[in-house]
Amino acid sequence: MKQVVQNYRTGQLKVEELEPPALRPGGVLVRTAYSLISAGTERTIVETAQSSLVGKARGRPDLVRQVFENFKREGLTSTYEKVKAKLSQSKALGYSASGVVTAVGREVEEFRVGDPVACAGGGYASHAEVIFVPRNLCCKLPDGVSEESACYTTVGAIALQGIRQADPRLGEAVAVIGLGLVGQLTVQLLKAAGCQVLGVDIDDAACELARKSGADSVASDSASARSACEALTAGRGADCIVITAATKSSEPVELAAELARDRARVVVVGLVGMDVPRHSFFAKELELRLSRSYGPGRYDPAYEEKGSDYPIGYVRWTEKRNMEAFLRLIAERKLNTNLLTTHRFAVAQATQAYDLILNGRDRFCGVVLQYPGADQPLVNPPRDIRARAGEPGISFIGAGNFARGVLLPIVKRAEKVQLLGIGAATGLSAKNTAEQFGFSYSTTDYQEILGDENSNIVFIATRHDSHAELAAEALKRGKHVFVEKPLAITEEGLREVVAAARESDGFLMVGYNRRFAPIAQQIKTRFANRSAPMTIIYRVNAGQLPRDHWTHDPTEGGGRIIGEACHFIDFVQYLTGALPARVNAEAVPRSREGGAVDDSTVISISMTDGSVVSIVYTASGDASVAKERVEVFCDRSVATIDDFRGGTLTSDRKTTKIGRSVQDKGHAAEVTAFLAAVRGDTRPPIELESLAATTLASFAAVESAKSGVAVTIDLSSVFL
Repeated sequence: MKQVVQNYRTGQLKVEELEPPALRPGGVLVRTAYSLISAGTERTIVETAQSSLVGKARGRPDLVRQVFENFKREGLTSTYEKVKAKLSQSKALGYSASGVVTAVGREVEEFRVGDPVACAGGGYASHAEVIFVPRNLCCKLPDGVSEESACYTTVGAIALQGIRQADPRLGEAVAVIGLGLVGQLTVQLLKAAGCQVLGVDIDDAACELARKSGADSVASDSASARSACEALTAGRGADCIVITAATKSSEPVELAAELARDRARVVVVGLVGMDVPRHSFFAKELELRLSRSYGPGRYDPAYEEKGSDYPIGYVRWTEKRNMEAFLRLIAERKLNTNLLTTHRFAVAQATQAYDLILNGRDRFCGVVLQYPGADQPLVNPPRDIRARAGEPGISFIGAGNFARGVLLPIVKRAEKVQLLGIGAATGLSAKNTAEQFGFSYSTTDYQEILGDENSNIVFIATRHDSHAELAAEALKRGKHVFVEKPLAITEEGLREVVAAARESDGFLMVGYNRRFAPIAQQIKTRFANRSAPMTIIYRVNAGQLPRDHWTHDPTEGGGRIIGEACHFIDFVQYLTGALPARVNAEAVPRSREGGAVDDSTVISISMTDGSVVSIVYTASGDASVAKERVEVFCDRSVATIDDFRGGTLTSDRKTTKIGRSVQDKGHAAEVTAFLAAVRGDTRPPIELESLAATTLASFAAVESAKSGVAVTIDLSSVFL
């Protein structure tokens, strides 16, 4: 299928042939009929990508801070690989489209195949022939609404939410500053609401179009805007001012204060400078409001991705309900999007559309992309799969940040292997990764990888909830499986994957990398002949994740103890050479601060050899303190590890430094050990019993923290 993409490193725009996205639970697949280029937003995105690295850094200082934080935590090499992977990606463009439903995912009841729909959302309603859209970002078209008009719905919802924030009443006077696409729709919506409207823009053509959209008066400079506002309101000033301009200048905010009556409402919708003139706002006691995109639910994963609606009695206008209201107004002939459409391009000529917007040689407002009819077959990218005999074939399911930034650079450097298939939820992500790392093919259907006889090794790097199911299915097909931690987030999933591993000709490996770190192996060797159990203290300064991060979701991520603390449980098994026998855990009570998450827990583990372990996992520490510190006490000796950069061995009052002062958490050695076992050179690096015990211990920690009772580990519960 065709999709409009831009390379973030080079800035190049092109129309790619990609695999259609995968159908996922909670959403629908849509064959696109039309999509709308949001000239203001997309122009900013495209120009940022076309700028130099310095320009990108100035445009996204938040990402620059993330890079420096990552450098301090993980060092230069790891940070370089992650930044390189990020910059090498192509990005999907577009967020407002319409089309027809072609497939319906699980848990979706309100849509049927064949329904005409309007779709919203960056990363979902892209400029592509087929799109996957979650249920709350998709709505049916009322009778009488064309698919071309419906592609305006997302931008219309943005305009409508700005008006809701302004809260104009019937007969009030509203000034709209900025008469681009959102501004024109704002004018039409305000007239439909029975308001008097003044349109302001420095472009005379935009002002003339606003007149056609229904504006009672227009102005192209500040002086004429003041005069027009005075005439329209009998000198009282505007009741509301909606700013839909896009400029770094704060002049629109300053002008809004001049046009406003006492105690008026000023709403900022567009991306403008926000140096608010305090005296003007103070003297009139103006109320400044911001409008958050297309309504409540925006930026909330529970709403947008999981389909959790807000009760209408508490949140009357969500983003989906705004979209539905906009479509109803079109159906009632109260809005006219045809008036705004100045250009139409076939999707194959999308680069010409962006050239028009970027260079501005012709006047434009609504720029629409048209797609081939549903009766025309999709063209998928050609395949050229050449498997080399005698070399293990490696395929990946999952192409997220960890796979691209950590695992794939290591696998690519491995000797005598071939990278065959890469599977991801979207064709763009799959193709990005395939091109960057040299895979033979990319796909959005993981079954294609599992059915590939040449892929005898499968790496699974998806989100946590799919690990057990995918690993079990791959093992049943005789593949060697490397699955990122955790192995499973439910006991049922763990039983399934253990049963598959016991019956498979392939073997199972989980990404517990820390046991492969050089400093860990030094300590293991030092205590190889110990005569007594160990006492181990493992402190993890994990840091906060955003409250809405998917890891916290018990059904998708399993929580941070299951999702990350399993690393440390495996590590102490490696050091002691024993399995966990009993787990007692206590969680730190949830902070009263807004946004804090209950993810700090102290875990005590009794090992089968008598060793005792304390894992202190906390998200409440300062990020400037190293993430991990390990202390091992045994045979009147002490070993320490400081964030896997260095450490010490102390015995007989003598301290020896160990480590190389460069962080090495064992990722490369872990992959090397796995591939060596695949070739038959060594045994599997971690026994299946140990993998299962680690997962059960993480479940036990969560259970103990909830119940306040110690939990005994029973391996027989999964080795049926």
